[in-house]
Amino acid sequence: METYDFTLRYALGQHDADPESLIENLSAEGCTDALVGIGMTGRIAINFTREASSADKAILSALADVQRAIPNAKLIEAEPDFVGLSDIAQLLGFSRQYMRKLVVKNDSGFPPPVHDGKPAIWHLATVLSWFADNDLRTIDAALFNVARVNMQCNLHKEAASLDQRMSRCLEKLVV
Repeated sequence: METYDFTLRYALGQHDADPESLIENLSAEGCTDALVGIGMTGRIAINFTREASSADKAILSALADVQRAIPNAKLIEAEPDFVGLSDIAQLLGFSRQYMRKLVVKNDSGFPPPVHDGKPAIWHLATVLSWFADNDLRTIDAALFNVARVNMQCNLHKEAASLDQRMSRCLEKLVV
């Protein structure tokens, strides 16, 4: 068994306003390894420190536990996944300037962002994989696996909201 740390952020249903009942329901459904944050009306963040044989099992079991506890809640984001330069630098112990240099350097092969704006955003798993492949940093396996599973959860959530006809068209056009 290994310990996996991750956060699941949800939008709450109309009838899920009582924080005490949410916490009781989560505890009753096995989320005793979670810290619950209710800072914004209609939202909940649940930080898990879950033991499991794999990151897949840890995150999938947490998703199932939350679904049973708060059936009307809709997943907003599984974290860590989306990161900016400052996040990457902090996680890996680099300066933001060094990270910027890797991104701008044409021959570094740094992965392209999923959002190229201000700020640019990457999937953490993609960045960690690049660092490992280029022997620039030893990557914590648990962090990489959590980031990989969270990326899949977030991509699946977004893909599920696509119009089916549009999805078929995009499959032919987007690699």
